[in-house]
Amino acid sequence: MSATETAIASAEAHSAHNYHPLPVVVASAEGAWMTDVEGRRYLDLLAGYSALNFGHGNRRLIDAAKAQLERVTLTSRAFHHDRFADFCTRLAELCGMEMVLPMNTGAEAVETAVKTARKWGYRVKGVPDGMAKIIVASDNFHGRTTTIISFSTDPEARADYGPYTPGFEIVPYGDLTALREAMTENTVAVLIEPIQGEAGVLVPPAGYLPGVRELTRERNVLFIADEIQSGLGRTGKTFACEHEGVVPDMYVLGKALGGGVVPVSAVVSSADILGVFRPGEHGSTFGGNPLACAVALEVIAMLRTGEYQEGAVELGDHLHRELGLLAGGGAVEAVRGRGLWAGVDIAPALGTGRQISERLMEERVLVKDTHGSTIRIAPPLVISKEDLDWGLDRLRTVLSA
Repeated sequence: MSATETAIASAEAHSAHNYHPLPVVVASAEGAWMTDVEGRRYLDLLAGYSALNFGHGNRRLIDAAKAQLERVTLTSRAFHHDRFADFCTRLAELCGMEMVLPMNTGAEAVETAVKTARKWGYRVKGVPDGMAKIIVASDNFHGRTTTIISFSTDPEARADYGPYTPGFEIVPYGDLTALREAMTENTVAVLIEPIQGEAGVLVPPAGYLPGVRELTRERNVLFIADEIQSGLGRTGKTFACEHEGVVPDMYVLGKALGGGVVPVSAVVSSADILGVFRPGEHGSTFGGNPLACAVALEVIAMLRTGEYQEGAVELGDHLHRELGLLAGGGAVEAVRGRGLWAGVDIAPALGTGRQISERLMEERVLVKDTHGSTIRIAPPLVISKEDLDWGLDRLRTVLSA
């Protein structure tokens, strides 16, 4: 067997089959390119679902990690460390907020947001104990814990994991009327993605996010924006909410915050909201560790320049123009997205999203399918126009075959 076949066979034999990756085995990567165990190079148009916004092996992030590795990597939150205060301060400033609660993974951050909203509802809003409700949108993807999949509408994510956690109301994404009708005196929060990534990069109707902001403010309900995929430069703004001038009560962040080097996530909000926690009521051994803080601080410094957001606008406009041309030729039924992020619905006659992804892999381009016939394109923000065009040429080749 080849090196690729050997590695895949071993993985299949000794790991749970909870993923169905493309049959490529990556050995190294730099920028927007990955090299497999056979020495073949592939253009990465997924960027780790936005975790690699700054590319593979970004020198600034690697240097920050190396420097911290030589000093201290973990203290647990039983002790203070010298990177923690700066991380919390700088991230709060980036978000225009006051307080940060650091975790590790995106799912942990969403769980933290849920706990925060419930605790705020009981202690501040005065909701009767055990009665707090959180409204979410259909087709959401917020993670895979038992609580989070309890409010998923995706059968693959939800089936066979019951009994499910109560306390959530699901309404159609983009429907303000349904949202308004679902609100009661026991509603403590609305949790939504400003752009739904896993659903196929769905951008809500114009005015939806401002409408959510207005409704939540009127009804004394927290607006929680899950910007784990959409945030930190992906859409051409630091946060996707900014495209409609909206500031939520709480940001949920992850993925790119760790620069693709270490898992870093956080809930960022006001002192009035995150101030509901007292010592011992929530925590994480690795949350806010020195290595994570060092890398995230460099991510924050990079975002503060605005160059990555500007690049996502410029290259994103080019990406959507080129994809729009494909949409007029019969092979592509629809294109959605914002910045360097696109969902492309392939005409079913040409194949499933998985089949198109496999054909693109043969052309040395890596993307990911979702929901049947859709592929997602989300290259690292550091990709060059020449490399992006090369990848788009490969897509045209596949679609015209």
